[in-house]
Amino acid sequence: MSKRTNIRVITLKHLILIAGSFFMLFPFFWTLSTSFKSLKEIFKNPFSLLPANPTFGNYVAIFTKIPFARYLLNSFVVASLTTLLQIATAILSAYAFSRLEFKGRDLIFYTFLATMMIPGQLLMIPQYLVVSSFGWVNTYQGLIIPYTATAVTTFFLRQFFLTIPKDLEDAAVIDGCNELQILTKIFIPLLKPAVLTIAIFSFMWSWNGYFWPLLIVNVPNMRTVQLGLAMFRTEGGMQWGQFMAGTVVATLPILIAYFIAQRHFVKSITLTGLKG
Repeated sequence: MSKRTNIRVITLKHLILIAGSFFMLFPFFWTLSTSFKSLKEIFKNPFSLLPANPTFGNYVAIFTKIPFARYLLNSFVVASLTTLLQIATAILSAYAFSRLEFKGRDLIFYTFLATMMIPGQLLMIPQYLVVSSFGWVNTYQGLIIPYTATAVTTFFLRQFFLTIPKDLEDAAVIDGCNELQILTKIFIPLLKPAVLTIAIFSFMWSWNGYFWPLLIVNVPNMRTVQLGLAMFRTEGGMQWGQFMAGTVVATLPILIAYFIAQRHFVKSITLTGLKG
C-alpha cells in the first residue's frame, strides 16, 4: 500500500469516526439545548436547534416544584453503596474462583455465571417478596442489598485475576504471606484499573435503575432520580423543558465519574495486571 493510499484510508477512518461521534453526541446536545428553552419555544415552528432566549427557569423549577435534590441524594447513596458492595463481593469471589483450589469450584462458577442468562425482570417478584419479608420496603437496604453481588462483576475481575502471573503468588508464599495477605498486598494493588472500570459500570447501572426502585419505593422521600424524572409527566402533558433539565442534571454524575476514571478504564481493556 502506497503512502498516499494509506493517508486516504486513515482520512476515511477519521471521517467515519467523526460522523459516528456526531450521531452519538447530537441527542445530548439537543437535550442540553432544550433544557434552556421555554415550553412555547420548544414547540415553535420552525424548529430551532439553539434557544433564541436561553432561560434557567427549567433548572429552577426542577428544584422548587419537586424535591429533586432529595432524589439526587437518594440515587447517590444507593449507587455509591451498591458499587462499593459489588466491588467487595466481586474481589472476594473472583479471587476464590481464579486462584483457590477447592472441590466443585468450576461447577459453582459456571452455575453462578449462568444466572446472567436469567432476565432481571423475572427475578423482581421473588426479590420483592424476600425484601418485603425483611421489612425493607421504602428503605435504602431494600434498594441496595439485592444488587450487592453480580455475576458480571465477578466474571470481569476473575478474568483480570487470571492475567496475573502465578510467580507473584509463589513469591509471596515463600515470603510467608497467607491468603489474605496475598490478596490485599499483591492482587488488590494490581486491580486498580479493573476495579475502577467495574465501579463506573456498577454506578451507572445503579444510578439508571428504574424498575426496581419503582417496585420497592412508594413514598416520596425515598424516590430515586429516575423516578423523579417521571414526575414531570402531568395531566397537562409532559413538561419537556423541565424533563430535559432534570435529564441533564441526572447525567452529570455519570459523566464526571467517567472522565475521572477514563485513563484507568482504557487501561483495563488490555486486561493486564503488571505495570511496565
